[in-house]
Amino acid sequence: MALNPGDPAPDFSLPATGGETVSLSGLKGRKAVLYFYPKDDTSGCTLEAQAFNGLRQAFAEADTAVIGVSPDPMKSHDKFREKYGLDFPLASDETKAMLEAYGVWAEKSMYGKKYMGVERTTFLIDRDGTIAKVWQKVKVPGHADAVLEAARAL
Repeated sequence: MALNPGDPAPDFSLPATGGETVSLSGLKGRKAVLYFYPKDDTSGCTLEAQAFNGLRQAFAEADTAVIGVSPDPMKSHDKFREKYGLDFPLASDETKAMLEAYGVWAEKSMYGKKYMGVERTTFLIDRDGTIAKVWQKVKVPGHADAVLEAARAL
């Protein structure tokens, strides 16, 4: 099920780094970026996290929370966050319920082998919990800047 701009963002409540719990209802009244990524501490995921982290002040000024989501366990998220000094929450969806609700848990293929994994996707959610913009099959270079520009315009 693909989610599109104008759709209500599915609610969620997930454990996150720093002992936090993040939820859509907890973000009401703020804009939010949910970026879904395949795996902690891999090259593309690290570059994406560092790009969002480098713009964290600009996102804060745009009243926009940034949350990274993957199926990795909290222990992995905590190590990843500490290793790269990430200053925003990473949420863990080991059950994949949120990944499925957002339509990002998908069949992928590498070297002719099919497997299930996270399709790199970003959602910008408005203050009312409605999806404002979706970036699918994200290419990392320049992506965080494009998301910031959209958040500022929202």
